Formats: sequence, C-alpha cells, structure tokens
Amino acid sequence: MKEEKDNNTKPAVPFRSGFVNIIGKPNVGKSTLMNALVGERMSIITHKPQTTRHRIIGILSGEHYQIVFSDTPGYVRDPAYKMHRAMNRFVEGTLEDADLMVAVVDLTDALEEDHPVLEVLQKVTAPIFLVLNKTDLVNEHQALEADAWWSARIKTSGVARISALNEEHAEQLLQLIVAALPEGPPYYPPEQLTDRPERFFVTEIIREKILLQYADEIPYACEVGIEMFEETKTTKGEPLAKIYAYIYVLRDTQKAIVLGKNGSAIKKLGTEARKDIEKFLDSKVFLDLTVKVRKNWRDDDKALQRFGYLQ
Repeated sequence: MKEEKDNNTKPAVPFRSGFVNIIGKPNVGKSTLMNALVGERMSIITHKPQTTRHRIIGILSGEHYQIVFSDTPGYVRDPAYKMHRAMNRFVEGTLEDADLMVAVVDLTDALEEDHPVLEVLQKVTAPIFLVLNKTDLVNEHQALEADAWWSARIKTSGVARISALNEEHAEQLLQLIVAALPEGPPYYPPEQLTDRPERFFVTEIIREKILLQYADEIPYACEVGIEMFEETKTTKGEPLAKIYAYIYVLRDTQKAIVLGKNGSAIKKLGTEARKDIEKFLDSKVFLDLTVKVRKNWRDDDKALQRFGYLQ
C-alpha cells in the first residue's frame, strides 16, 4: 500500500539573488540608503557632494536571498577632471550588470529636466525602483509632485518613499527588492560583506575625516593611498595593525593647511581616523600619515590607476 502524501508540506521557498545598483545625483542619500539596507557601514557619509568616488559593493545575505548592492558616485553634471569622468563611468557601468536599478531622488532637490542622470536612467533596460528619499523634510504635496515628475520621465517598476537617514521604511523597500529579484544561487559566501579589501576601507575612513575636518577645496584636492599595511601584535600579544598612509594634495599651500600649525591639524586627523579604523578592524592601530604634493593627480592617468579610478 502506497504512503499517502503529506498535504501539509509547504512548497520550498525559491532562493533569489541579483545585482541591485543604486544611482542618482550627488548627495541624494545613496550611501546612507545602502548602509541602511545592508545593515553595515559600507560607504562613508558626509554632507558634502562627491563623498563617494568609487563603486562600492555591499552584500546582504538572507535565508532565501542574496542581494549584491552597488553604491555609486553621484553623477557629475560637468566633469572637470579625468577623475570626474571616471566616476561617471562607474555609474554608466551599472547599466550593464543590473538585475534591478534603484534610482534615489532627494525630495528637497529641484526637478531638473536637463540633469544628465535623467538621461542615464532613460537608457536603463533593467527594472527601476524609484526611491524618494528624505520624506521627513518635505510635505505630502512635494512628495506627490516629485513622484509624478519622475514617473513621467522614467519607466518605473515601483516607487518607495523613505528617510534613509532615519531608516524609515527601509525594511519595506528591502522586501520589495527581494521580491523583484530573479531566482538563482548566491554569488558570494553568506558571511562575505563586500568584494573590497580592508585597506580600501581604511583609505575611505581617512578620506571621510578629511571631508569632515577641512573646508572649501581641500577635501576635493586630497586622495589617500596606503603605503604599508602590516598585521602584527603588541607586546601584550594583542592584534595590532601598522598602517602608513600618504595624503596626496595638489599644491604646497594645501599641504600646509592639511598639516596645520606645528602639525596640529594632521595630528587631529590621525587621532579621529585611528579611532574609526580600530573599530573597523577590531584591532589596535598604529597610523602614520604623511602629506605629499602630487600636482594634477586628478588628470594623471598613472595616479588615477593607482587610486583605483582606472581599471
């Protein structure tokens, strides 16, 4: 006699995976959104435009899904340097490998018909989720106006209103993203959070402190390079990371500002950066910062290749 099938058996939940690329104008909250969705601080965040300069991967793995988020620089309207053009190429490259695009809009921004990010979005063939960010700063009428304006210009597969900074409605957005992903196996081990090495995030932490500490053109004239990253131990046997980094600037006058009187500014910068690097590495850190002048590095192919802008 054949055994009767258990009619209470639940159907298997399909595993979903895919590449979700986040794009938008500068300073609209893309990095804040990715950090909120991934639940880790993958991208540095400041109030200044062009904080993000590279394409940064953040991997979120759940029981039945894996999302490979990609945070991108804000699309630069009028690129003044080869560095800006490289940043724009990072954005344009997301059109090729996306299973889903997340277009982030700052609800406090003006609605610009001629902004190039609109043209980029109009070329997207993957489904687009329109994310209206900073709902806490506008009224209902402004949100509806922005929703209608963008939906009339790009083909959207869904619209979400959030406050990424306050993580309001981020969980609902995440559920929508998972449901829109194709069925497929994971791309990375479940414990992996990014494809970037530790030294990349160390340079980003230092650069974040530069953005926060210095004004005007100084942060945009700076780039950070790691010269040595050595993992060792203290005399007490505790983990110790010895990091020697260069801060590159364009001119001698900028070098003087970064150093400060009697080295006071660079000392403060090193102290603040070391604190966050120790949290990131979960280790004691010895950090040595040296300022170097490298004229025209933003238009120098060799320098841009070294700093990861050119592949």
